[in-house]
Amino acid sequence: MMSLKRGFSLIGLVLAVVILALVALTSWYTVDESDQAVIITFGRADQTITEPGLHFKLPWPIQNVEKLARETKKLDFGFKDVDGNKNETKMITGDENIVYADLVVQWKITEPEKYLFNAANPEEILYDATSASLRSIIGSSKIDDALTTGKAEIEGDVRDLLTNLLEKYDIGISILAVNLKDVELPNEEVRSAFTAVTDARETMNTKINEAKKYENKRMNEANGEKAAIKSKAEGEKAARIEEAKGSVAVFNSLYEQYKSNPDITRERLTIETLEQVLPGAEIYIMNDDGNTLKYLPLRSMEKEEEKPVKTDDNAQEQNQANQSNANEKGGESSQ
Repeated sequence: MMSLKRGFSLIGLVLAVVILALVALTSWYTVDESDQAVIITFGRADQTITEPGLHFKLPWPIQNVEKLARETKKLDFGFKDVDGNKNETKMITGDENIVYADLVVQWKITEPEKYLFNAANPEEILYDATSASLRSIIGSSKIDDALTTGKAEIEGDVRDLLTNLLEKYDIGISILAVNLKDVELPNEEVRSAFTAVTDARETMNTKINEAKKYENKRMNEANGEKAAIKSKAEGEKAARIEEAKGSVAVFNSLYEQYKSNPDITRERLTIETLEQVLPGAEIYIMNDDGNTLKYLPLRSMEKEEEKPVKTDDNAQEQNQANQSNANEKGGESSQ
């Protein structure tokens, strides 16, 4: 009887030691700076701990701790495996061409409770959603966009579609970035043909840019010439206007003289016009009354007026005689 009691006491002591050890070992846990912990009470997510350090909880099996990474993770889709083969990345573009696409998705766990309990394998769901999103966007894009200038737009569309899918699945994952690394053609022959087309397109763009540059140069030169011609025309216009104003002033002055003495003014204008039209001709004013032809040599009179005047008395008398003869002839011509 004593031995039986002693055996029960020993068993109770061992159980107590085990329970105490279990309580001591499972009542605390540590959280690293790059982790987050979820406290699970009887199989239900109770609390999320993000502060790093030592923490306490109820012992197992009352409470349990699941630690998850808090840092950003990366999903590689479509890169070559150890054998150098592409994995499930062959897809058809919107214009029915085959391409291989490599994609990198940056993601993180933002809701640990949903990540643990809403799906059995959330990372597999993420991979399948990434594949579906990329194939859908590539399938609606042209091969030129996928291989050249449309990559940024494809990345944005894939990210939006992938984010919408994960929100529907509600597995606690958020997408941070999507990067389309490589889009390749299936064989070397097709790649060479596409490279030739791309080179031709670049050459075309270069020629177009050179033509536009030459066009701009010629347009600038033409605009400069146009401005110079216009400026010259404006100057000639102003000169012609001033010349016309001067002619009008001269005409008005002559008209005033004509009104006061029309006969003399008419003869003077006739003589001036003849001098302008025939600058080297000898001009004579003639009067024929049927008996004797009389004329007045204007050029000889101008030459006589240009001679220097003599100071002696005989010269003065001679000049007076010549002047009286000229006056008589002028009176006869006016008749």
